[in-house]
Amino acid sequence: MNNKLTLTAIALVTIFGCSNGRKEQMPSVKEKQVEKQIHLIKIESPINGTIISVGDQIRLNIKLLNEQIIPDSLVLYLDNERADKLNDLSYSILTQDYNLGTLDIKVTAWKNNQRQSSSVSVAIKSKNVPKKLSYKLIKTYNHDPKAYTQGLFYHNGFIYEGTGQQGASSLRKVELETGKVLQSANLGQEYFGEGIALLDGKIYQLTWTSGIGFVYDSESFKKLHSFSYSTQGWGLTTNGAELIMSDGSNTIHFMEPNGFAELRRIEVYDNTGPVRMLNELEYVNGKIFANVYLTNKVVVIDPKSGEVLSEIDFSNILKSSDKNGDEDAFNGIAYDSINNRFFVTGKNWSKLYEIRIEN
Repeated sequence: MNNKLTLTAIALVTIFGCSNGRKEQMPSVKEKQVEKQIHLIKIESPINGTIISVGDQIRLNIKLLNEQIIPDSLVLYLDNERADKLNDLSYSILTQDYNLGTLDIKVTAWKNNQRQSSSVSVAIKSKNVPKKLSYKLIKTYNHDPKAYTQGLFYHNGFIYEGTGQQGASSLRKVELETGKVLQSANLGQEYFGEGIALLDGKIYQLTWTSGIGFVYDSESFKKLHSFSYSTQGWGLTTNGAELIMSDGSNTIHFMEPNGFAELRRIEVYDNTGPVRMLNELEYVNGKIFANVYLTNKVVVIDPKSGEVLSEIDFSNILKSSDKNGDEDAFNGIAYDSINNRFFVTGKNWSKLYEIRIEN
């Protein structure tokens, strides 16, 4: 073999031997073009964070960054789903078919196989003013003034309560008539107890910031196992199939009880905007009742849309004669479905109140 052939053979071996099959992984010319930065458009309106009433139109206006470069196509995406191909730089988005809460708007422009997107997020609120409900005080019961109430429910004649505070958190079974603690299970020193709910013979209890919850046998209070979640834990209730959790924001999460995986979520809005600091929850006749933390207000929420349908003001329920000086925020709502009565209290309150809610 002469020198030229030898060199050619070595070159071919080098080229193919060093590739190790990586030739297919190299991007095509078209892929390289798409990867290049290109600046075509910007969403001029709506402005990011705009709040719109459900049913109102959102006027979308797109600005060309260079009027000499006209995109080949514009595609609109709403909540990451393709909504329409745009033929103009203006477009009306109809909101009546969208849930309350965040709506992500994205427009993607294409030019010569290159693309660039512009995005904004807006919020859709309710257009209805929540109905003001009243209540009638039926009876007053004693309540442990050292109980930092985080969760509350009624079952078979007894009050069940989850308490908070680091090193003092517990799950309790309480005698309604006397306020006496009949049974309890203490959480570890490292946990700050939060909301509780009863489902299928088990009591679920959240903790505040540890991302860990616990499951107990409802009769013995024996701890069966734990579960985890990625948000803070605040309030907890159930619709009989799912666990429903608040995290201190205006979001409510619907969780699968066996593995505590999130199934869906809603964002809670009234006619003014998001209703945040949602805390203790109670599911009553197809609606979610929620304490709004640091207020004396309970809001009634549509569990499908997130709309606040009505609200109740409990500002005057704690009388001067019932105060012990150590009271914290109003928190805790339980429902007796057999007798159609509610129970409400607060953190370190000395009284639990039986009420009827009236239209």
